[in-house]
Amino acid sequence: MRHLFSSKDLGVDLGTSNVLIFADGKGVVVREPSVVAVDKNTGKILQVGAAARNMLGRTPGNVVAMHPLKDGIISDHEMTVRMLQEMFKTATQASFFTPKPRVVISVPSGVTEVEERSVINAALEAGARRVFLIEEPLAAGLGAGLDIKGASGHLVVDIGGGTTDIAVLSMNGVAVSSSLRIAGDAFDESIARYVRRQHGVVIGQVTAENIKIQIGQVFPRDEELSMNVKGRDAKTGMPKEVTLTSTEIYEVLRRPARQIADETLAVLEQASPELVSDISENGITLTGGCSQLWGMDMLLMERTGIACIIADDPDSCTAFGCGKSLAWINRMQEGPINIARKRMMRG
Repeated sequence: MRHLFSSKDLGVDLGTSNVLIFADGKGVVVREPSVVAVDKNTGKILQVGAAARNMLGRTPGNVVAMHPLKDGIISDHEMTVRMLQEMFKTATQASFFTPKPRVVISVPSGVTEVEERSVINAALEAGARRVFLIEEPLAAGLGAGLDIKGASGHLVVDIGGGTTDIAVLSMNGVAVSSSLRIAGDAFDESIARYVRRQHGVVIGQVTAENIKIQIGQVFPRDEELSMNVKGRDAKTGMPKEVTLTSTEIYEVLRRPARQIADETLAVLEQASPELVSDISENGITLTGGCSQLWGMDMLLMERTGIACIIADDPDSCTAFGCGKSLAWINRMQEGPINIARKRMMRG
């Protein structure tokens, strides 16, 4: 009978683009886009995750498909709660007797206390028994297998959908960090804006993301790739197809990618000389889905002069890290971790 009541702890990577849930002892059990489709008339949730993502930009008037998170933080509280409810159910395979799980959730290192509280409340309302927060880059570093227990410094650049988190990690903590609202979504928006301005074709977010994945680059490469893209003619409203090249997309993505590289340098400048010398030995670790954008590692290497390694399975690093932190959940502090206040005290 004991196993029925055994507690199921969860590690949650609550991302702008995707939610990954790590169940203690099982690994990643949920990997779904953070999208919810709702019937506006009844308020009923129709789909969550991949099925809802397919509805983006395709729904009839009474149905709306939306991302309840924006820039790494919750923009629609009620929808986030309902999305997490569904995902917790899948993760715990809840039966009548299952106790509510304790949950570790990652938050961007730029969040305010108010934003931290909104994540905690959403998770509690969605069915968590207790909630613990962990800074995203710290979770990503843990998940990437870095040995951050010792005093040696490591630099993690976690490029997700809504935010890029850059942090120097040492002794199980964050020494210096920064969070940018420039990441995968900002790249997609730049591509969509460019295609409309340059080619007079309106494309959706899903198409823009496909362009980024297939022919996107942030560093010059020898071969040129091209891709045919279908969209709506901005003037006539008729379907129209255009051919885009990787060189064009490079011109579009150069600037936002450069901002990520500049911010990485800024974080290095704030770190102590000892930590910087550790980092130059250990290299920079790239995590997050958008770190796989062609040339991101080379761009950072060129700007910082430090070797860059893309972590294995960069999409899942934060979730694995949240999962690893479940091991010391009994020593973690519940509630907000006041990242903003700690940063002010450091400054």
